[in-house]
Amino acid sequence: MRLAMLALLAALAFQPALAKQSPYPDTHSSPQESQLIEHGSYTNSDGKRVHSPAHTRNGKAPEGASARCRDGSYSFSQHRRGTCSRHGGVENWL
Repeated sequence: MRLAMLALLAALAFQPALAKQSPYPDTHSSPQESQLIEHGSYTNSDGKRVHSPAHTRNGKAPEGASARCRDGSYSFSQHRRGTCSRHGGVENWL
């Protein structure tokens, strides 16, 4: 019983260190990677890491998207300037 308690306490103590961190720590909400077809990132003009435009598996806007590009991908840009610039421009803002 004592060994089980020690194991539980150790697991709780190391949980934050073992938790998977977002690859985009500077964004307010990061997209669910499993819902996206393309995976990648870029550093924006503020020096923050942002997910690159991506298409979704279901065609719906993913969490954190700021615009839909004319090629059907979704942008996670934090600024209007340059959004969807290599994806045909902005079709609509979200």
